[in-house]
Order: sequence, then C-alpha cells, then structure tokens
Amino acid sequence: MGFGPKGCNLRHQVEVYHKYARNNAVIDYSFHGVIQHVDEEVLNEMREIVEHEGIPSFKIYLTYDYRVSDEEALKVLLRLKELGGITAVHPENNDTIKYLRQNFVKNGLTSPIYHALSRPPECEGEAVNRIINLAAIGGGAPLYIVHLSSALALDYIKLAHKRGQNVYSETCPQYLLLDEERYNEPNNGGLKYIMSPPLRKKENQVHLWKAIKDGHINTVATDHCPFAFNKEKQMGKEDFTKCPNGVPGIEERIPLMFSEGFMKRRIDINKFVEVCCTNPAKIFGLYPKKGTIQVGSDADIVLINPKKEVTLTKSILHENVDYTAYEGFKLKGYPVLTMVRGEVIVRDNKFIGQKGYGRYIKRNLGKTLV
Repeated sequence: MGFGPKGCNLRHQVEVYHKYARNNAVIDYSFHGVIQHVDEEVLNEMREIVEHEGIPSFKIYLTYDYRVSDEEALKVLLRLKELGGITAVHPENNDTIKYLRQNFVKNGLTSPIYHALSRPPECEGEAVNRIINLAAIGGGAPLYIVHLSSALALDYIKLAHKRGQNVYSETCPQYLLLDEERYNEPNNGGLKYIMSPPLRKKENQVHLWKAIKDGHINTVATDHCPFAFNKEKQMGKEDFTKCPNGVPGIEERIPLMFSEGFMKRRIDINKFVEVCCTNPAKIFGLYPKKGTIQVGSDADIVLINPKKEVTLTKSILHENVDYTAYEGFKLKGYPVLTMVRGEVIVRDNKFIGQKGYGRYIKRNLGKTLV
C-alpha cells in the first residue's frame, strides 16, 4: 500500500486500498501494510491488522519522507516477530543520498545519470547490512529485503545466510536486464528509468542471476510504480530530483523472466516457477492456496508457448502508462493463456475476464515461510 496522510493510523490505508480494489480487481489479491511512523498506538494496532485483516507483512523505509529510525525499525521487527509476521524493508542510507543529491544540484549536475550517482551501491549496501544486524538484535526477526540491485548489498545477504539468519530478498527484472547507461538516453529518455534503487553498472547483473540460481535471492518482483513519460516524468527534465520515482513492469515480469531467464539458460524451469510463483506465496502466507498446482489449490495457471516470439513494445501491453522500460526486447516464449481459479481471464494477449472477479485473500504467515 502507498502512504496515507501524515499521522494516520494503520487502518486508514487498509480501508483506502479495500475501496480501490473492491468490485474492480480481476485477479485475487492481498496487501502489504505500510509503516509511516512508530508509536504505541501503531504497535498495538498491528495485531488487529495481522489477525483480523490477514495482513502479516508490513513495509518500512529507511529513506524518503516517511523513513523510520533504527530504533523504530527495531520495534517493528520485534513486534512482527511476536505476531508471526515479516518486515519488508526498502534499504538505502538516507543522509548520504540527501547530501549527494544536494551537492549535485548545487553544482549544476542535474541530468538523469546523477540520480544513479546520488544513490551509489554503498548506500544500499550499508542500509542492507544495518537492517540485517537490527533483525539479528531482534532475535532473528524475519526480514524481507525489497528490490535488491547490487552485488555489494547481495554480499551482506550472503553473510546473513551463512550465519543462519532468517533473511529473504527479491530483485526485479530491471536490475537483471537494464543498466545505468540507460540514464544517458537522448531527449531526456533517461527519465524513464528513475527509480530507487537506481539501475546499476552492468557487471552487477551476473551476480544477481547467480544469486537467484543459488537461492540467495528468493523472489523476482517488479516494484511496479508507473508515471507517464510524457507527463509526470517530464517534471525532472531540468532537474532529476524533481522526477517521480518509479517504473512500470508488472505485465512484463513473467515473459521477461521466461525468455531471459529460462530460455537463455540462466535458470532452469523449476527455478523460474520458484522465484516468480512458489516462493512469494510461501514467504507471504498464500501457500498452498497459491503458488503451486496440486489438489486443493486454486487453479491459477499461466500457459506459455516457448516457440512464440514477440518483440516487446508498449503497443502490445495493457498497462495504463505510455512506455515500457523494455521497448524492443526480443522475447522467445510468451504467455498465451491465463487462468484464475479455473476461469480463463486472458487468451492470446486479450483480456476476457470480468471486473470484480478477484477476491481479497486473508493471509496467515507463521508456519509457511520458505
């Protein structure tokens, strides 16, 4: 869920997002909670959200306006451990980023590449290491690192795994397939890729792919947060700090991971299913209802034709935004049919489902972690 008004309670955003989804969702769904501030009221309210709303995962930020302090992060980690939940964390060192951004702007360095340079891998690595240690101080509180982008941050996760710590991590297709040279595209094209963490140097990609294969990265998500290139993104054309953070990618995830991952033999077919489907369902309390094909599970099935070749362009996608970050990618293998609970909702890239068919799912974490 996104942020609500300053000082709002946890239920506020839950109700907002229920209203967004009710009678509109076409697939089954759940929410992550979001922590904007930490006090006794919030910590007490978390039990109701976990137990009655079925939302046992909450996200905190170590940067942005609603960032939490280390003390607040520790309190959240401890509380969710007590409740059988898990803490998801956006880890970047806020003060370093703030200094670098201000310094670049002061010196007239405002093109999109300076977005990446103002958020170097060390900012991510330091914050990943810090939150891992806070989770250890919290008695091994379950921890989920969102959108991992760099080999340096990955090293800290590997160290945590070597110590036997309960740390999960995700990466996203943009960090596996795009690199920071994209910020130098002409005609302000680099604004398309302003996201946080930013795209990294290409050499990081081989480490991330290997970590997926080796099990140090557990899931591949999207961090889908679209803004129109010809509208909102243009706010940053004179100054990268004015550009809204986010990139679309929810529809591209499965075909990209199948084509670039499995078909190019970076991962096998079982690992593709594991990181895209099974592990997310296990980590966030949806398994075995979701994430697997077996007796008693929902019949959520995607059929992919491995011989179907597609050039990825904005024109074939259904996302409500005017660009894709993967324009021109030549894919081998593409989804031809999608089912939700046994009902076909997409056939041959045409949506034939029904608005409001999607159901809200209450999750129960505790016993379903990987």
